Amino acid sequence: MREGRGDVVFDGVTKSFGEVVAVDEVSLEVAAGEFFTFLGPSGSGKTTCLRMIAGFEQPTSGRVLLHSQDVSRVPPYDRDVNTVFQDYALFPHMTVGENIEFGLKVRHVAKKDRGPRAEEALALVHLHGYRDRRVTQLSGGQRQRVALARALVNRPRVLLLDEPLGALDLKLRQDMQIELKRIQDEVGITFIYVTHDQDEALAMSDRIAVFNLGRVEQIGTPGDIYQHPHSAFVAGFVGTSNVVTGDIATRLRGSPEPFTIRPERITLVQIGEANGDGRASGIVRETLYLGERTRFTVDLDGGGQLTVVEQNRGSGSATSWAAPGTPVQLRWDSDAAQPLPDLLTDQLTKGST
Repeated sequence: MREGRGDVVFDGVTKSFGEVVAVDEVSLEVAAGEFFTFLGPSGSGKTTCLRMIAGFEQPTSGRVLLHSQDVSRVPPYDRDVNTVFQDYALFPHMTVGENIEFGLKVRHVAKKDRGPRAEEALALVHLHGYRDRRVTQLSGGQRQRVALARALVNRPRVLLLDEPLGALDLKLRQDMQIELKRIQDEVGITFIYVTHDQDEALAMSDRIAVFNLGRVEQIGTPGDIYQHPHSAFVAGFVGTSNVVTGDIATRLRGSPEPFTIRPERITLVQIGEANGDGRASGIVRETLYLGERTRFTVDLDGGGQLTVVEQNRGSGSATSWAAPGTPVQLRWDSDAAQPLPDLLTDQLTKGST
């Protein structure tokens, strides 16, 4: 990450469409050279924010800054950004080389310079030798690489990626995640990536902004977001988590303060073997074998449920003995239980009304 003020800054940005508030008082800063992800479900405001960076939408209030300059009313063609879309947006009647050179032509780059720069961009995305092929002859992954090369050939300071891997199958999507991170590391420019896929966000990002209902719930590194969620929404949306409140929280931790605990931080043990800071007991309700891991649902004594995930390491793992109906004990370390202050505030508010 390069030093200096952020390449992209949102300063109290709100965007309304009629009476619908799509983005609600968002403030954030994306550092120069950072791989920054906008993560959230459909309708959370993440794509609208990306479109405001690109200039396709204008804020209703607040400011969008690029490289310390307010560009809130600057047209898209005057912004030093490029966008890669999910549908590639390639010209099917053109060759790969012609597609990549098109943006250079629009920007009036000399014809003698277009070819070498297109070849450089193709080499960057590992498509050297594909210059004369038709787009219709390419696979989905190759088309996405061409779209990426076309966006990078203009050497923007910021590259915007709007769910670019959504149309690819799982294996290819995972391969492209590695490639995108490699390319970003190599070119060193700011990437802003929009996705609803938590695994993508965790795998590629330097930092993540989690969106919900037009607001940013939390900004942090993948580790911070996953291990220390600030709200019940973040805990439930980024991965799987147990959210514990009320009487169950009091029974498990001696306090009604809501908390969350990741399923993989809980260990199933046979009755009488539990140790550690956190303890509970119950009966296995169901098991779901997932290959490298097994997910257990445990009905707790006294009410409530916890989900537990364990790696399948062989005959010693819980999969070999914790069948449905088996009495079990659960243990976890104290730092595995993360407080959820937003739910506590809700409880106090409801209790005072």
